[in-house]
Amino acid sequence: MQVSHNPSAVSVSFDEPNLVSTAGLLPAMVLARDSGLHELTDQWLSVPTDKGAHPGLKIASLVAGMVAGADSIDDMALLRHGAMKKVFTACYAPSTLGSFLRSFTFGHVRQLDAVASRFLVSLNRKAPLLGDVAADDYVYLDVDDTIIEVHGYQKQGSGYGYSGVRGLNALLATASTKDAVPFIAAQRLRKGAANSARGAKKFVTEALGTLTRCQPGSKVLCRFDSAYYGHGPVSAALKAGAQVSVTVRMDPAVKRAIATIPEDAWETIHYTDAILDESTGVLVSSAEVAETGFTAFTSRKKAERVPGRLVVRRIPELNPKKAAGQGTLFDSHRFHAFFTTVDHGVLDTVAADKAHRQHAVIEQVNADLKDSALAHMPSGHFGANSAWLVAAAIAYNLTRATGILAGGTFAKASQGQERNGPAHAHPGSGAHRAQCQENQAPASAGLALGNRRGTALHFRARPTPNRLEPFTEPSAAQPGNHRGTPAGREAGALPVPKNETAPVRRQQTTTGGGSVDQGLASGLLR
Repeated sequence: MQVSHNPSAVSVSFDEPNLVSTAGLLPAMVLARDSGLHELTDQWLSVPTDKGAHPGLKIASLVAGMVAGADSIDDMALLRHGAMKKVFTACYAPSTLGSFLRSFTFGHVRQLDAVASRFLVSLNRKAPLLGDVAADDYVYLDVDDTIIEVHGYQKQGSGYGYSGVRGLNALLATASTKDAVPFIAAQRLRKGAANSARGAKKFVTEALGTLTRCQPGSKVLCRFDSAYYGHGPVSAALKAGAQVSVTVRMDPAVKRAIATIPEDAWETIHYTDAILDESTGVLVSSAEVAETGFTAFTSRKKAERVPGRLVVRRIPELNPKKAAGQGTLFDSHRFHAFFTTVDHGVLDTVAADKAHRQHAVIEQVNADLKDSALAHMPSGHFGANSAWLVAAAIAYNLTRATGILAGGTFAKASQGQERNGPAHAHPGSGAHRAQCQENQAPASAGLALGNRRGTALHFRARPTPNRLEPFTEPSAAQPGNHRGTPAGREAGALPVPKNETAPVRRQQTTTGGGSVDQGLASGLLR
């Protein structure tokens, strides 16, 4: 005989009272405490009613759950499993955290943005996120948006954006160097159908302000894709003292500028890795670059025009429809151009092209977030999802700082690798791909934050017993019991057959010290 079907899901309960499932959470939350997460939240966040009480403890609970691998409100129950309450005194229940998030308005989300910015500056003092930046090196600020897929019609603000997927639009700004992996400098949640450049001018200003406080005196290069090729984001970056490198759309002005480039000006470059041409499906391993002078936004008044360089990369156009052996009268190319204000003496044509293409590093951050806290938008309330995004950014930066202090491979590992350790990484997946070089000394595996369960496993909080106590069959009935009921068994219960083992009952015990819903106030951390 064989079972005809498999269960659709398995429920797992971690209820061993003497074990902690996420022991690596302790050093991360010590770092959060020392960086002032609780105090900053209590100072700047003021959510009304009793649901907003103790905001520092509740935000710390959300961040701790995300660092440990939670990607929904229900997953916050992992903070209450096993012996977690012996390490952290009383963690909030998921229902309490959900009510707290649903109390957020846009103004409260902006308050939480202020907390995230100040916490990042303080965190950078404890663990330099960019390391030692040389005077002639750039700090890169990358701005891009991504669609977080949602399901159902009750998600406030959800819609169909440029990807054709129903979701919410998350705008991110990441900071990195040629040697340091990126961290999140600013974040903003927008409705799914929002234009990519909506609100980008103010967003770039805020991101550069945070980056300047983290890394004062460094040269900054802002990198954008073509969706942000507009006067607003570019002028905001230049006004803040940064340089820009932005992909341009192939409008008539750009095409005329490309046509003026002489044929002998093109310089061959070789990519370190082959690149797949999506339109033809052919791997391209070489290309040519050239540049020409260009003034952007000539349709605006003269004071708002921006002079700079137009760097163009061209790739041979392959015609898959031509007959075998049939040549062409002339070579045709596909052109990819970007506008930059960096002087040629600082970054020449080849160096500028290479630096601009590395803007794609922000996609690793997008994939990393969607592999962890942003796997879901947990609420139907837009304010709750906006606050969830800010908490996810705080957790991401905290995980990054913890990895830097741990050293070794953790210094440039993804969130999944820092939770599970390098041995549990998935090298074939973009979200789990290591962002580090080989042959680095491994760090202590003790800082890994425990294995994250698969999507088919659902955490369920259950009462935690202190011991198992079996029933015993007494030799005689207790005095005064006219039914002769054995001790330890309820009156009227059926007797236990002699050839069967007595059942085992878990005795429930309660812990002293008040309610368990007092927040993530660790006895070691608070």
